[in-house]
Amino acid sequence: METHKIVMFSLEEPRYALYLSAVERVIRSVEITPLPKAPEKISGVINFQGEVIPVIDIRKLFRLPKHEIGLDDQFIIARTSKRLVVLAVDYVGEVTEISDFKIKDFKKTLPFAELISGVTVFENNIILINDLEKFLSLDDEKTLENALKGKIK
Repeated sequence: METHKIVMFSLEEPRYALYLSAVERVIRSVEITPLPKAPEKISGVINFQGEVIPVIDIRKLFRLPKHEIGLDDQFIIARTSKRLVVLAVDYVGEVTEISDFKIKDFKKTLPFAELISGVTVFENNIILINDLEKFLSLDDEKTLENALKGKIK
């Protein structure tokens, strides 16, 4: 029986998760510096231990109401195949192991289903497991790279 470790987090409802293998660390929220010419889904950047990391506006991706980041919010620093990214979330919960969860096809009912790699139920809550690799398109990656380098498109 195959198992998967996931890190659960919340952004309103439902609850979300990332595979533990993609998560570098969780930190308290810090000030986000705006990044001119970045893709719309990028809130800005943070400086974490001397590294400039883009912050993905995950609320915008999931069409959730805008939320001002507060002192109680947390940042998930995660690694895609191309770069480190930050996700600003309300709360990071536990790391849990899910056995034999079934991936359901929600593409017709959820407008952001292409961002989801799996769905499971944990303690009577639906958990949407995110596909971090799909948060930034190739065009977004290029635009972000140019913005980080200060280039004009």
